[in-house]
Amino acid sequence: MSEAQRHPTMADVAQRAGVSVSTVSRTLRGLATVSPETRARVEEAVRALSFVVSRQASSLVTGKTGTVATLTQSVNSWFMGAAFTGLAATLRQAGRDLLLYNVADLAERAAFFDRLPARRNADALLVMSFALSEAESARLDSLGVPVIYVSQHAPDRASVYVDDAQGARRGTRHLLNLGHRRIAYVHSLSEGFDFCSHERRIGYQQALDAAGIPLDESLVVATARGRRAITEAVGRLLALADPPTAIFAEFDQLAMEVMWTLRAARVDVPGRISVLGFDDHEMAEWMDLSTIAQAPEDIGRVAGELACLLIDGAEPELDRHIVLPNQLIPRGSTAPPPTRLPAGPHQAPGPPRTEDPGRGPFPRSGGWEVPPTPGAGGWGHVPGPRGPGRAGG
Repeated sequence: MSEAQRHPTMADVAQRAGVSVSTVSRTLRGLATVSPETRARVEEAVRALSFVVSRQASSLVTGKTGTVATLTQSVNSWFMGAAFTGLAATLRQAGRDLLLYNVADLAERAAFFDRLPARRNADALLVMSFALSEAESARLDSLGVPVIYVSQHAPDRASVYVDDAQGARRGTRHLLNLGHRRIAYVHSLSEGFDFCSHERRIGYQQALDAAGIPLDESLVVATARGRRAITEAVGRLLALADPPTAIFAEFDQLAMEVMWTLRAARVDVPGRISVLGFDDHEMAEWMDLSTIAQAPEDIGRVAGELACLLIDGAEPELDRHIVLPNQLIPRGSTAPPPTRLPAGPHQAPGPPRTEDPGRGPFPRSGGWEVPPTPGAGGWGHVPGPRGPGRAGG
């Protein structure tokens, strides 16, 4: 390698500044034993030579890698992207690197817990929305570095999360306060967010119990991801003898799929069925979706700050839990329920025909009369973009 291509060393910095290599080392480590004049000469030499401290060399002296690792099953969701944005910015400001372990299948999962690569490569590990077995958690306890559970509450271990049960209670109460009594809960099959899903289901049931409404298991529907699976889940609810007047979806992306499915079936939202989500996804406002808002970027930021504190020597309180707030954001996808139309003495129950001044006679499905709601689109109109197959407007 030519002299022009060779990376500058600490010895080059020492020669240019006219000091010893050990003085350069003390200066770069920020020790107070270096005089201001000497520090200025060393820093000028560092800038002139574009010298960068090697992480590997520094770790030999400090015992620290300057890296925070994360363990997750997926990075392709809006939530995880936002959380990593907040985490990366915090670590960058602290002069630390971010290392990602994306464990996507059972083989990779087994290999990670067998080898524990984070033991050699990181100063802390963040477990991001990843449901672990007790044996796996115990294995991480042996790493010898701080382990923080993010977007989940891990008993007796440091955690940063939102109170999902509280948020679900708040959302279900919103629907109850609007007058709904047939409230469905649609959740996804396990995708690694088991803690959030379980807690939101608990909060939904707690709100019903507080209102004196028995849980109807037929209104709790699990679905895989994908248009067909979600359409079938919504179809099971619509086929009930007494279908719901509101659907609470576990997270916003699922709620948006539910809305598209209902509108494609010409079921008015919110005139016939209200829809509520959880997260405040970046598209929720555009979709006019009522939701329980959390801030995943703040979750990542706070997790990064806690990791830096523990790395720098803060007392490692294993039961340290940081709970971030959530709040209801009411929008146009929730409204009071429609009013049932009683069947006449010679009329079999079924969808009556109702005169709409703007559209002429048309059937109201399921024997429901939709109350007028404001907006240029007439009865049942929801402001916002027109989606595929959307009724109204």
